[in-house]
Amino acid sequence: MRASGYGLKTCVVFFMKGKHRLGEYKVLSELANVDWIAFGRGSLLGSEDIRAEDRELGRKALIAARRAMESGQYDLVVMDEINTAAAWKVVNLESVLKLIKDKPDNVELILTGRYAVPEMVAAADLVTEMTNIKHPYDKGIEARKGIDY
Repeated sequence: MRASGYGLKTCVVFFMKGKHRLGEYKVLSELANVDWIAFGRGSLLGSEDIRAEDRELGRKALIAARRAMESGQYDLVVMDEINTAAAWKVVNLESVLKLIKDKPDNVELILTGRYAVPEMVAAADLVTEMTNIKHPYDKGIEARKGIDY
């Protein structure tokens, strides 16, 4: 949102969220200067549920992120949930590290998601960790539309 507000061209690549209707997609489609593309089967829930299909979608997402980064068309490329995808071996870690290394000076990269592996942390310029202290899910409250997803 900030980049859009300042006229920067942004591409968001969703690594583990399918093309099913999500609130993020709706609002991103309404923002000026923002393009997005989603990969993922939508039912991926945990590290124990990784399939060959997920790895193929992850490979395609990484290709899309690289193309966006190298296109000269974007000031900012956001790779949503790529940290989780790398930790769960949905994407090849070496390919992600090479993408980071190859980043043009005029492009900013944002990599999001839990479980950032040490190699990706070392390759980053800025790392922020959000820690869950308390969550309604801990009490058995199901995820809420518009709040948790």
